[in-house]
Amino acid sequence: MVTISVPITPKQEKFINSLIKRGKVANKAHAVRQAINLMEEEELVERVLKSQQEAREGKILHGDLRELIKKF
Repeated sequence: MVTISVPITPKQEKFINSLIKRGKVANKAHAVRQAINLMEEEELVERVLKSQQEAREGKILHGDLRELIKKF
């Protein structure tokens, strides 16, 4: 596991400490990891929603993948 040092604002530190006091996270590092995981999940959801929108707009490719690659 890699350790990084990230400056945060006093407001962010206060929020993280409140999460710890309420038992939402075990410690500061856990809070940061949870935040990163949430950002990753949000990005994946955005990708799925974009793919669904593209499918509705007819922007999906059909056919043999090898043949499609040749076209590009």
